[in-house]
Amino acid sequence: MDETTNPTEAQELTPWDRVQMARHPQRPHTLDYIAALCEDFTEFHGDRRFGDDPAIVGGLAAFAAHTVMVIGHQKGSDTRENMKRNFGMSHPEGYRKAQRLMRQAEKFGIPVICFVDTPAADPKKESEERGQGNAIAESILVMTNLRVPIIAAVIGEGGSGGALALSVADRILMQENAIFSVAPPEATASILWHDSAKAPDAARALKLTAQDLYQLRIIDEVVSEPVGGAHQNPQEAITILGARLRANLDTISQIEIPTLLKQRYQKYRVIGHYREA
Repeated sequence: MDETTNPTEAQELTPWDRVQMARHPQRPHTLDYIAALCEDFTEFHGDRRFGDDPAIVGGLAAFAAHTVMVIGHQKGSDTRENMKRNFGMSHPEGYRKAQRLMRQAEKFGIPVICFVDTPAADPKKESEERGQGNAIAESILVMTNLRVPIIAAVIGEGGSGGALALSVADRILMQENAIFSVAPPEATASILWHDSAKAPDAARALKLTAQDLYQLRIIDEVVSEPVGGAHQNPQEAITILGARLRANLDTISQIEIPTLLKQRYQKYRVIGHYREA
């Protein structure tokens, strides 16, 4: 595991510490990774049904001798940009835009790279009226059967169905201080204990850290970050993740598509490792 952490090593950080680091506004976001790792990025807009959603960005780019379709949630680094990007919480048109780009990638045999970084899908009434649940389900279905290699990288928050819609992949990478969970710790604490102040306890119970998820065989690789987290040295974090994306893309690009689809199916048939008492 070159340039990755050893998931079995003891870590001083608590799960709640990692939640705070995953949410740090100065962590590099999807467009930062694209700008540093890719060349000739051409962003595409709109879902051809309703409109464009700035919470999800995507387009064609050159990456490590490959032409790729790169798609990801986009947060802001300040309040103004976060308002524009809806804090990375996509509307249905964002997921439908992602589906459109994935199908285009499939048409031309282009691999897909997804960057996952969202607290959740947009929960507002208007999004539900436009088919939020259906859009997420369609994204999962499209990625399940897409006839090109797919890599997903969790670079911050991987929250709920909003993250899952871009996470069905042949390889799932996760930065060591990122999180991936069915629900935010605060919401979980409110549901279980009627007290959002118990969020640190919920974070521990949810097994949402990269180290936990690697041991549960839900993700494929834990990618190291600079000392203190990706926000302390964004360029180093981008370089480390870029190397692992390149290595995994080189590997899965050599697999015949029928074999790749069979492996993807088997991966999700047995995903998650647990033992009943």
